[in-house]
Amino acid sequence: MARFSVKTPEQQAFSVTKDFTRNNILDSIRTVDNYRGALKSVAKNMQQYGLGDLLRGLTPETANSYLNIRAEEVRQSQLNMERQAIQCMMHNITKTLDKNNKLDSSIKSKRETIEASRSYTPEQVHAIASAQNERNALATEIAYAAGLRAHELLTLQRIEERAPSNRSALESKFNGRDGVSYTVQGKGGLVRKVVLPHSLSERLESKRLDTANTVSDRDINYRSQYDIAGGQRWSNSFSAASNRALGWSSGAHGVRHSYAQERMSELQNQRLNYTTRLETVSQEMGHFRPDITEVYLR
Repeated sequence: MARFSVKTPEQQAFSVTKDFTRNNILDSIRTVDNYRGALKSVAKNMQQYGLGDLLRGLTPETANSYLNIRAEEVRQSQLNMERQAIQCMMHNITKTLDKNNKLDSSIKSKRETIEASRSYTPEQVHAIASAQNERNALATEIAYAAGLRAHELLTLQRIEERAPSNRSALESKFNGRDGVSYTVQGKGGLVRKVVLPHSLSERLESKRLDTANTVSDRDINYRSQYDIAGGQRWSNSFSAASNRALGWSSGAHGVRHSYAQERMSELQNQRLNYTTRLETVSQEMGHFRPDITEVYLR
């Protein structure tokens, strides 16, 4: 039986927009061109995100997963364009989304937030944690030690209880970091390994729940194994504590900047070249491309 190769992202995007024109779905040539460019990006990126290699194979669930990942990489205008192009395809071509329904418009670009954030020094993180209650302070120390997103705090789990996603990894990953391994679930459902210092792990385990607790954050439910803060509530606590302790706040996302910059410095001391260091930190932080990690080094 003959095997058919998957069309390139450009070919897939052209095929969909050709159907737009053939079926009189879009009248504007400019809109067709814009959607073709957007769908080419979608087809290319969804392969890197592990969401399949067929543009027409997108479902509402995988499309929203794509947009959640993409939100860290592009500005709102580009995110909107890709959302509209995908939605138009799903409404009119693949018919996988009812016309009365829409893709999740609450997914907003985080690129501006990431670029506006700045790193904190270890002393500053300590001062912020000291201005929080115990529950929020522990979350701050963990997020700083492992470079976690706010919602990932709610997904912490022992590595023997949940394995990381099957994804290639460099041998340099976590070089020089001694501690206890856990996993968290990040963007696009990617489960990745993180390492916590032994002392921090002991404090975390003292907060382990007998039964996982359901925590809602931004309309998403998480099954949290530990009685620690996370999500928007922790993020708000962090910013308020930072303003009290430092007189300013760069937001909770700043601890990911700190992690990226400190790890790049640690790996440089191990005489690794820049490309390897960047790829290593990218994998540790759950990014899908190293160029996204570079934003955290500014």
